[in-house]
Amino acid sequence: MDDTADRVARMWVEWDAVDWAGLKHNYGAAEDVPGLLRRCTGPDPNDAEDASSELLNLLFHQGGWVCSAASAALPFLLRLAAMSHVPSRRALLELVARLAAEAGRVEARFLDPDWAPAWERALPELLGLLGDPKPEIRRAAADVLGACGSPGELVLPGLLRCWEAEDDLATRLELVLSLGQASLRAPAGGQGAEVVDLLHGLLGDPQVQIRLAAVHALAPTDPGLPARRLDLMLEAVRDPSLELWRQTSSINAGVMGVHHWTAGLLTGPSADFALGLLADHHDDEQRIAALAQAGRLLSQWNSPTTVLLPRLVAHLDDPAPEARFRAAELMACLGPEATAHADEVAALLNDAAARTTRTRETVGEAALWALARMNDPRCLPGLIELIAGARSGFASASAYYPATDLHHVSLPALDEVLGYLPDHAEQLIPSICGRLHTAGDDRVLNRLCDVLAGWGPAAKAAAPQLIGLLEDERTWTAAAKALAGIGRAGNGARDLLLSRTHAAGPHGELAAWAYWRVGGEPEPALEALGRAAAARGRPHPALRKLADLGPHAAPYADRLRAMTADSDPWTRVEAAHALWAATGDAEAAVPVLTTAVQHLAKGSYLPVMLPALNHLARIGQAARPTARLLRDVATRDQRFRGNSGWRGFAQDEDIRTAVGELLSASGLSL
Repeated sequence: MDDTADRVARMWVEWDAVDWAGLKHNYGAAEDVPGLLRRCTGPDPNDAEDASSELLNLLFHQGGWVCSAASAALPFLLRLAAMSHVPSRRALLELVARLAAEAGRVEARFLDPDWAPAWERALPELLGLLGDPKPEIRRAAADVLGACGSPGELVLPGLLRCWEAEDDLATRLELVLSLGQASLRAPAGGQGAEVVDLLHGLLGDPQVQIRLAAVHALAPTDPGLPARRLDLMLEAVRDPSLELWRQTSSINAGVMGVHHWTAGLLTGPSADFALGLLADHHDDEQRIAALAQAGRLLSQWNSPTTVLLPRLVAHLDDPAPEARFRAAELMACLGPEATAHADEVAALLNDAAARTTRTRETVGEAALWALARMNDPRCLPGLIELIAGARSGFASASAYYPATDLHHVSLPALDEVLGYLPDHAEQLIPSICGRLHTAGDDRVLNRLCDVLAGWGPAAKAAAPQLIGLLEDERTWTAAAKALAGIGRAGNGARDLLLSRTHAAGPHGELAAWAYWRVGGEPEPALEALGRAAAARGRPHPALRKLADLGPHAAPYADRLRAMTADSDPWTRVEAAHALWAATGDAEAAVPVLTTAVQHLAKGSYLPVMLPALNHLARIGQAARPTARLLRDVATRDQRFRGNSGWRGFAQDEDIRTAVGELLSASGLSL
């Protein structure tokens, strides 16, 4: 038996001796771990990679803790990574890197008590991998040593020895980052100062990516360094040698990833880095990545718009379709701020070049969306075709992406586009009514009716079509929502809606509210909505409707007053508004609504703040103290948003508009 086979056989004996069934991973008992470890040693590279991916899922998943199975598996993961015949060596080391980093982040209660001793025993074997014949393994080992929590004095000597002997450039990049990270972990030992001097010297290295790595390594202790070395960073990230970072374990990214990683060194709204990236470049990927960084900056701050907007306009005729799409999509996000450039956007309406995404969105569709956000009538012909059912790259449904430092590039759903165009209802309603007549898809019907409801009285021409839909069991609820939004122009629907108020549950509430909104009597709505508002669960939609009844809802004042102390902020906000609408009691309502919005003054954003602001504006002079509190909100540079992509821009606009309306209603100026 050769040495490798002997080592594998001994390892099998050892892992068979572990009580895996008594250990836990992210999906329960860990008896499946040894089988996956065995598969990692098999002759089929694809199966070995699949096994390592499954181990990543079981032992790490999305992080948040270090499980007992991870502690038990650690020595075997490193032994397998040291064996030259194992196909998934690098993937196993990437798993170890994630676990080691997570062990340094999580609270003690989420860290398996056996992890620390297992790590201490495993460290010498990990350091030994810095001498592996394969550069990708040396890189992966250096990545683990950078990510782990071991003090610098234990890992810096090995990293420095590797640095002195290393001639592979991608591995040298990895080592610079790892040396920087390890030098920060006390005690750093006698070689800590040596490493810092080395890193400062590398700022003048002949290789531009080494210089960039040194900036990253030194930035944690010198946050001003990236701004001082902006020219260096721009030179590096726009240089063809940037491709070296794809080979690293810690970064493992191309142009867009390295742009984003490096932009993260710069905080605040300065546009200098983004402007440098947006300068002309022969490489399509560079220009596309530059637009991604412009989106990143614009999604977080308002002030860069002035200097970046001309650069976006310049990319509207970029030779790369993806660049044109991204430029037009950002023009849509900026919307009203970009209206001076509507002609340049309109020139792209017939651009059928498609992205390489699953939905194949076209440049022309991004331009159409941008014109809709600008309220430009040149978007109408294209939208009329889409309403009729033409093929579309617009989203099939509303999508919400959490706010991050990335700009999520996407098109909205058609109904979301139409929602911005009440000024053009007259031209669009014939097409919408035609689609309502033929729509076999309930989702399409509901979304178009939501558009009409949002347009309010501007959609009155659709009332006859909607009244016809009230007679159909399948379509009446969608029609009722639309008629409620349109209001008294749907007066001809009163009898049909009244007959629907006897329906059970939310449908009866909807019919009663719509009946009131089109000019009916208040009693059915008072009974249905009062009952719904008192029910357990989330009563705020019923409370919002109850507020529409104004003084008619006064009999519910005591109940509404009690609900202003509810644990749910949406319930508190809508109950406070309904109480004021019913009784005029601003003294009780305003403090509740003020509590909901007060953190806007510190830059915080929650979705409940927008309706609270709108309610305060309706209250007017009595909300003047709140208006004073929020007077500076409109001038804050950071965007108020809870989502990424176009929605974050829209949320910021809505908040600023609502604050402006509150100030005006309170008799204050910006």
